[in-house]
Amino acid sequence: MSSYGGYVIETFVTLLAVCALAVLVLWGARRVGVGRPRGPIELLGHLPLEARRGIYLVRVAAQVFVVGVGEGGFTKLGEIPLSALPPVEVGRGAVFGDVLARVMKRKEGDG
Repeated sequence: MSSYGGYVIETFVTLLAVCALAVLVLWGARRVGVGRPRGPIELLGHLPLEARRGIYLVRVAAQVFVVGVGEGGFTKLGEIPLSALPPVEVGRGAVFGDVLARVMKRKEGDG
């Protein structure tokens, strides 16, 4: 076998070893819980507007923040008390647009 063939085989074996190591590390990190949400922050909803833009409802303790996300980063659009959000029906996830519309109607009625 020529030296070129040896290099190709060595490169292929090294590539397989690196891929196997990456899979093993990712599997182990998932089992340990790396990347799982912890603490008082929870994502309640997401409304995609375009490919790179969207609106999120983020709960922090008893407050819900309406956050806009786009190419320019994050923008706080408003705040809603957690008690003002309608309860989510069991068995059916609430559609973000419906929840936001109901909350905005309540706010207009209050002010």
